[in-house]
Amino acid sequence: MTVLDLRECVLSWDSDSVEETERMGRILGGLLRPGDVIALFGELGSGKTVLARGIAAGLGCLPSQVHSPSFTLVNEYVCRPGDAWRMAHIDLYRIRSEEELPGIGWDEYLRSRHVVVVEWADRAVRWLPRDHLRVRLETVGPDRRSLGVQGTGPRSAELTRGWLEAAGVATQQT
Repeated sequence: MTVLDLRECVLSWDSDSVEETERMGRILGGLLRPGDVIALFGELGSGKTVLARGIAAGLGCLPSQVHSPSFTLVNEYVCRPGDAWRMAHIDLYRIRSEEELPGIGWDEYLRSRHVVVVEWADRAVRWLPRDHLRVRLETVGPDRRSLGVQGTGPRSAELTRGWLEAAGVATQQT
């Protein structure tokens, strides 16, 4: 069952396949605009990069180019060449402490006209902007994932509602 609390804009649903997780990312990507920040939380192998690939595709990037920037920490993708839209895909798996964030250009990305997608966002919670979309992915079976989403401000709450509507996810108000 999917539950949506419109006061806090909290949502959860299950994805039964890699393709479904990527499809949900594409839907979200189609709703994003420069300045939006998506914080991805979850264990290794939970589908964070798959969701990021879908988000990039929804923004107009080639999904085949999207891979986890674990070693480089940041990959940039030009998504809509005519609009100069870019996606910054940041992977914090290899950072040792939050003090390393300025060294990767963290503040510049957050102040830029990029859509910013952060994997392993739990390593930078204090550095996330006040209004960002939190997505928690959990493995619940070999191909099944549970996605929990929370908007932390007006824009991210709007994104959550739009994502639900665009995906055709049934909701129940609490």
